[in-house]
Amino acid sequence: MVESLDQFLSDFSSFTWGLPLLILLIGGGLYLGILSSFVPLALTGKAIKQLLQHATKKEDKKDHHFSPFQALTTALASTIGMGNIAGVAVAISIGGPGAIFWMWVSAIVGMITKFFTCS
Repeated sequence: MVESLDQFLSDFSSFTWGLPLLILLIGGGLYLGILSSFVPLALTGKAIKQLLQHATKKEDKKDHHFSPFQALTTALASTIGMGNIAGVAVAISIGGPGAIFWMWVSAIVGMITKFFTCS
């Protein structure tokens, strides 16, 4: 009984973590991008400009407000984990240099998905 359940779960996870998940994630990100006319990509320059602004007002410094860069690095620290760091090395070692291209493609689509998740 336990072995058959283990085999079923193994087969199900192998199927689910394959092509269906890839289609769902990449397809969902592309759908959201097309739906929004790729606003997250179009406003990347504005976002970087706002990111580099510093808290120059005396009230902001006195009240201990975070700068946009400090807020971003805090959010990234909670999002990026060891799996993302080690995952890149594993992907390159298994998939070769072509894995870098597909990581860039998935990062752009992931950025669009993250934009809609956060907003």
